[in-house]
Amino acid sequence: MPDKSAAKPRKATKAYARAGVDIDLADSVKNDLNTTLSRASRPEVLGEAGGFGGLFDLSKSGYKEPVLVSSVDGVGTKLKLAFASRRHEGVGRDIVNHCVNDVAVLGAEPLFFLDYIGMGKLETGVFQEVLSGIAAACKEARCALIGGETAQMPGFYRPGEYDLVGSVVGVVEKKKVVTGKTAQPGDKLVGLASSGLHTNGYSLATRIFFNKLRFRMDDRLPGSRQTVGDVLMVPHLNYANILQGLFKEFNRGAKGDARTNNAVFGAAHITGGGVTGNIPRVLPEDCEAVIDTESWPRPPLFEVLATQGGVSRDELYEVFNMGIGMVLITSADAAEDVVRACRRARHRAWIIGELTKGKGGVSLP
Repeated sequence: MPDKSAAKPRKATKAYARAGVDIDLADSVKNDLNTTLSRASRPEVLGEAGGFGGLFDLSKSGYKEPVLVSSVDGVGTKLKLAFASRRHEGVGRDIVNHCVNDVAVLGAEPLFFLDYIGMGKLETGVFQEVLSGIAAACKEARCALIGGETAQMPGFYRPGEYDLVGSVVGVVEKKKVVTGKTAQPGDKLVGLASSGLHTNGYSLATRIFFNKLRFRMDDRLPGSRQTVGDVLMVPHLNYANILQGLFKEFNRGAKGDARTNNAVFGAAHITGGGVTGNIPRVLPEDCEAVIDTESWPRPPLFEVLATQGGVSRDELYEVFNMGIGMVLITSADAAEDVVRACRRARHRAWIIGELTKGKGGVSLP
C-alpha cells in the first residue's frame, strides 16, 4: 500500500517564474483589481479591468463640442525616497495629481487615468500600496481609474525599485478652453500654496539635504515640527477640483478666450522648470509676470534650501515651486475675490504679482 504519510510532490516551478517573471502571482494580484478600480470610477466607464483597452463612453458626458486634453508624466527621482522609506502610497497620489493638474489648467475635467508600473520582481505589498494611492487620488479628482500596465522585468530594475508613469485624458467644451492669451498688463497673479516640492526638483533637493547638509530622513527639519522624510514625502496637491470651481464661478462668458464676463484668464501648474519656467507658458508675448517673492510665507523646506543650499536665488525659482503650486492670472478687480474663493475651498492663496508690458518672461525684483 502507498504510504499516505509521505509528503505530496511539490508543484513544479514554471520556467518563466524561475527566470524571474511570476505570471501566476501577477494574475492573482490582478484578480483583485476590479475592487480597487471600482472605488475610482464614473458612469461613462464600460466593462471591467483585464481587457486589452479601457472603454469610456464620451457620449454620456454631456459635452456639446468636446475637446479631449491629455497629459503623461512620471514621478521622477522622488521614487528613490519612496524606496528608502518604504512609503509607496504617496507616490501613487503624486502621479495622479500631477497629471490631472496639467489638464485642469486648460479648463478640462479629468475623465480617466491609466498607470504603468515597471518592477524587476512583483512585490504584492508595494504594488497594492501604490495602486491604493492612485485609486484614492483618482476618486478625489472625480477621475476614473480605467486600467494600466504592470510589467515584470527581472534584471532591469534594482531589487526593491520600480518605475511609475501615468497618463490622463480630460475634456473641455471647445468654447471654454482657458489658454491665457487674453491676459493683459494690469492683470493680477494669484498663487495657490503647494504642499512641498510636489514631484519636481528632487535630484537637487536630496543632494542638498543628504549630501551637503548630512540630514537623515528621521531628522527634524529646521523651523518645522516634521521630519525631513515627512516633508519630502508629502504628496503633490490636487488643484483640479478648485480650478473647476473657480472657472465655473468667475468665467461666465460664452467663450473662454475672451475677457467679456470672464475673470480668470490663465493658469500655470508650477512643476518642472519652477516658477520662472512655467508661468511664461500661459503668457501673451507682450506681457511679463512680475512676482513679489515676499508676498507669501516661504515654508521651512524652501527656507532651508534658500539659506543653506548654496543655490542662487534665480536658480531656486527656476527649479522649485518655492511654496506656490499653481498660479492664476485674474482681472485686477476679481483677484481678491478669487483669493477668498480659494480659501473657502481650503486652499491657501495670495496675490503674488501682476502682469506688465514685456516679452513673455518672469521678473523677480
